[in-house]
Amino acid sequence: MIAVYSLFFFSFIISSVYSKPTISFSPQTLNRSGDTVVIKWSGVESPSDLDWLGIYSPPESRHDHFIGYKFLSDSPDWQSGSGSISLPLTNLRSNYTFRIFHWTQSEINPKRQDHDHNPIPGTRHLLTESNQLNFRFAVNRPEQIHLSYTDNINEMRVMFVTGGGEEREARYGEVKEKLDNVAVARGVRYEREHMCHAPANSTLGWRDPGWTFDAVMKDLKQGMKYYYQVGSDLKGWSEIHSFVSRNESSEETLAFMFGDMGCSTPYRTFIRGEDESLSTVKWILRDIEALSDDKPAVVSHIGDISYARGHSWIWDEFFTQIEPIASKVPYHVCIGNHEYDWPMQPWKPDWAAYVYGKDSGGECGVPYSVKFNMPGNSSEATGMVKGPQSRNLYYSYDMGSVHFVYVSTETDFLKGGKQYSFLKSDLESVNRSKTPFVVVQGHRPMYTTSRKIRDAAIRQRMIEHLEPLLVKNNVTVALWGHVHRYERFCPISNNTCGERWQGNPVHLVIGMAGKDTQPIWEPRPNHQDVPIFPQPANSMYRGGEFGYTRLVANKERLTLSYVGNHDGEVHDVVEILASGEVLSGSDDGKEEKFGSESDIAVLWYIEGASVMVLGVILGYFVGFFSRKKKESGIGSSNGSWIQMKSEET
Repeated sequence: MIAVYSLFFFSFIISSVYSKPTISFSPQTLNRSGDTVVIKWSGVESPSDLDWLGIYSPPESRHDHFIGYKFLSDSPDWQSGSGSISLPLTNLRSNYTFRIFHWTQSEINPKRQDHDHNPIPGTRHLLTESNQLNFRFAVNRPEQIHLSYTDNINEMRVMFVTGGGEEREARYGEVKEKLDNVAVARGVRYEREHMCHAPANSTLGWRDPGWTFDAVMKDLKQGMKYYYQVGSDLKGWSEIHSFVSRNESSEETLAFMFGDMGCSTPYRTFIRGEDESLSTVKWILRDIEALSDDKPAVVSHIGDISYARGHSWIWDEFFTQIEPIASKVPYHVCIGNHEYDWPMQPWKPDWAAYVYGKDSGGECGVPYSVKFNMPGNSSEATGMVKGPQSRNLYYSYDMGSVHFVYVSTETDFLKGGKQYSFLKSDLESVNRSKTPFVVVQGHRPMYTTSRKIRDAAIRQRMIEHLEPLLVKNNVTVALWGHVHRYERFCPISNNTCGERWQGNPVHLVIGMAGKDTQPIWEPRPNHQDVPIFPQPANSMYRGGEFGYTRLVANKERLTLSYVGNHDGEVHDVVEILASGEVLSGSDDGKEEKFGSESDIAVLWYIEGASVMVLGVILGYFVGFFSRKKKESGIGSSNGSWIQMKSEET
């Protein structure tokens, strides 16, 4: 009898010593990107505030090749060895699994760091691993839907991503219940060997990007609301979305414009997520939802799109985040340094040795060129033997009373090159009776009071080669990103203010949509520690708040408003009259009244009706973007996890 009790006691001790923590999640299956899973664990003995939950997709990924991670200390009960974390997940067209690791301060490897110089979590002590979570329609469901204009006024392009390359299409019509028109979608993809260097072509950064489909909806009536969905009878259809087609006879123009947005992630990863991008999307969606059914609008994102930097799943996170707006209005882009730049890029003159670096993380423009399809057919070779050419470099289109032009500051823009020839021909051929205002957009700024020395050479060449074209052809406005602030200049040419915009375009820097590194302003000699620096006379307004720019125009007047993310209100205004006058708004954000009824009507839709829909939109975002902001600490009181605000742009 004593022997039996002894054996039982010994077995109990052994099972206690060798018992493993448990991990589970619910639900077991998610329907679409943005759905939330709740992950629970228990039985973690002697928990450390550095113990962490790894998120993996595909499930067979190596321990150190996670998509992202969360510290168990993010759960309030972590010290008990149990807890739970809620995560909204994006459909990566493969299953997920979750792993818990034990990690302590003594095991931190200072040589393995993320983008913000924080140590990468250690994977030596795996405690437990979950079963696989799947998306119900992981491979087949069309997601990441986004629109864009084509070269034809009566068309609209729609692009989307699926896991398989089987035939898909877009069906559309004026009545939601009667989508009788069909456009066949063309599917393309890119491969790991098309990337230029690590991490984009490494097992750490690469994930299968799926198939990108492209369909053009044709023969659209102008200024009409259309309903559409994408997919196939065999593989399933997306939800039904809607857009308003372009109207050639309309004088009204409405655009939402910004640069350098990126996206937020619900987890920590190898690079910094841009949490402020959620607010940018939220307020723009408010504005779009407030428009009437016959008001077309466009979004313009001028470079540094997702900030994936070679981590392929960040592109999926980005397109999931913008789909609520990009599925309703055309989403237009131009290329930035974080989409394109790599050491062996074909055009890299001697003066640009320190301008163009490794900012794309080895992507060298490939994901950008495949995932978007802008008007025009501009392209350049990547310099790689394999892979698609770099596209979407420079193009233009008319919308209402404005002629929009996009240029590439990352490829050859000097006099004598293809892009210069395009810009010269395009600006000289603008019909100013139809589109009295011309807006040129590119990523790196021609004018800025940021003191970043690295970009001085490119600013000099832009003023030397491009500015004469803008001045000679009476460009109204030039918009730039790259510097992560808002700044508006006087009507300017050759660094000299003019009184009228003809011959003196109004330059604005609008790179404040999400990226949180800040430019170097010139400090006051007697107040080095105060972040309010002297403003030169040609800089009319500088804003430190995140946000976006709203453009409203008719044939008499173009108005640009700077909307702050912290309150959704206007904080700077400039009004540009077709007659040549440039009227600055007051610094308190009070917009001056418009002279025409159409101006007032457009702004009423945006600012008046927005109050009524704001509650609905915020509710939508609670469900779609229920992503907890990342705390700045790495656990509890031990150590600090500081997000560096470096000068990287």
